[in-house]
Parts: sequence; structure tokens; C-alpha cells
Amino acid sequence: MTFFSYPPAMPRSARIDIPGLLQHVIARGIEKRSIFADDQDRSDFLKRLSSLLQETDTDCFAWALMDNHVHLLLRPRKATLGLFMRRLLTGYAVFFNLRHERSGHLFQNRYKSIVCDHDAYLLELIRYIHLNPLRAGTVHTLEELDAYPWCGHAYLIKDKWFNAELRNEILSHFASRPSTALNRYRDFLAAGLAAAEPADLMGGGKRRTLALDPALDQDEDFDDRILGGGAFVRQLLGDEEREERSRSHLNLDHIFEKVSRHFGVDPNSLALPNKERRIAQSKALICYLALRRFGHKGTEIAERLDLTPSGVSVAAKRGERIFQDDEDLRNLWEDI
Repeated sequence: MTFFSYPPAMPRSARIDIPGLLQHVIARGIEKRSIFADDQDRSDFLKRLSSLLQETDTDCFAWALMDNHVHLLLRPRKATLGLFMRRLLTGYAVFFNLRHERSGHLFQNRYKSIVCDHDAYLLELIRYIHLNPLRAGTVHTLEELDAYPWCGHAYLIKDKWFNAELRNEILSHFASRPSTALNRYRDFLAAGLAAAEPADLMGGGKRRTLALDPALDQDEDFDDRILGGGAFVRQLLGDEEREERSRSHLNLDHIFEKVSRHFGVDPNSLALPNKERRIAQSKALICYLALRRFGHKGTEIAERLDLTPSGVSVAAKRGERIFQDDEDLRNLWEDI
């Protein structure tokens, strides 16, 4: 297989963030700096990851903690990937900065996420991610990788996976009997290690998809945000359009009414200047939900709340913190 490096920098595309999709996520340290000073840092990151996976009903098929970046292969079931990653990275960055008495950003501002065709590339992605420590020289043999605590491979073979049901799902791709499946999985990794030039699966688009499946038609539809052939791309882009329509269906009146009821305030009072705490919280949450989750325009929200468009953006950040810190709120909105 041919190895491809990153393509030239291009304008940022909007993420495809729909629950149920398989996503290969790479989060890098700012300026390629290390994001783990020691094993205590790595342990904290894993605890946060494990807790969030359970709390948000998100599946993790593979993971690897490298010195200056992390790989995650995720399938969010309910929460969006964006919400999951913000909570994971922000929480860890706060811990890291406090522990090491530093300030400022720890991660690059934008993690990389590629939507992947689950049926076609799940196993290739698991192998690619789990071999990362070995290919980087962190460990030197597959036997060492078997015991390496900062990669999902050891957890998979030692039955310490985040979720026993998901572990069974992964192994079922290799055989029905667990012992046979484990042997075949390990052989699968060994075969990937023997490849002189592994496929680069850190991105989507035409070149990477064709590197995995040269038989695909060169004229197929491709998208840089997607690892998959034309049929998958077309279906996914159609799903994305339907998801956007679904999100935007919730009008501002409904959002105002639902938030006002939660905080026990009069919806009409939100259009007036008022610094009372519940009013301020209501406005902030409305800005977050309407702007970030349901795609309403900042100017439209600003007019309804007697704010400026920039004020809506500032309030949305406060609203996100309110949303993340209030479990009742998250439960109230998770199915909408």
C-alpha cells in the first residue's frame, strides 16, 4: 500500500457530526507539544474517557495515547461528537494545567475527525490505531504491545475493555468463539505490522479511500471529511442534509418556552434588560441551544433577546457550561 502524507492546508470544512457514525478522531497538542507528562496524566485521561463513554452512551472501538496526540475510534450514539470531545479535552486540559502549574491551551484548537464507512474500514482502523505505539517505536515488538497500558490493544486481549458487549462486537468480526477470535485478531495485527508501507488512515478523501480499496472507480464521489466510497459518501451527505433540517425544525418559540419553564421565568421577560440570575441563565442557555445545536442565526436570536450578535456568541459559551454542568438539562434535550 502507498503511504500518503497530509494534504496542503485547505479552508476548514464543517464537521459531519451525526450520532451513529463511526469517527476517527485525532487530538494533537498545541505546537506539537506533549500532552502527557507522566503516567498519572495518561491515567486521568483514560478515566475521563471511560466515564464519558458511559455517560454519553458512546462506543470506543480503538484508542492509543501517544506523546503529543491521541487516536480515538468513536461511535457516538446519542450525544454529538463535538459535545463529547469538548468535555473530554476541556476537562483534561484543566486537570493538566492545575497539576503542572501552567496556563494556556494544551490542545490544538481543532481536533481532526474523519467519518468512516463502518462496514468497509472498521477493522483496518482498529489495526491502524492499535499499531501506532509500535510503529512510533514506543514499544518494539507485538509482545510488548500486548502489555502496553496506554493503547487499546492490551485492554482488548486482556478483557479489560470499556464495555464487554462492545468487545464482543469487535471480536465477532474475527470468529464466533472468543479464543479463536483473539488469535485471529492478533494475527491480523501481525499481518499489518509486516506491511512495509501501511495505509495512512488519518484522513478521508479520495486518495486515502483508494489506498485502501484501489478497485473503486476513480470518478466516484469523494469528500475530504469521509473515508469511504461513492455510495457511502452520497448516502452520508443526504443524511447530513436531513439531520440539518431536523435540527432546524425546532423553532425559537419552542426553545424559549422549554428553557423558560425549566428555570421558572416568564418568556416575555427575556426580551428585556434584566441581570437577575435565572433570567441571565435562561438567555445564555437559549443562545447555546439555538445557535449551536439548532442552527439559528445569531442576528435572529439577538433580536429576540435584546442582545448584539457578538453578545449572543459570548452568552452561548456561558450557556454551554450551564448545559454541561446540569444533568437534568442534558436529559431534557438529549432526544431532541
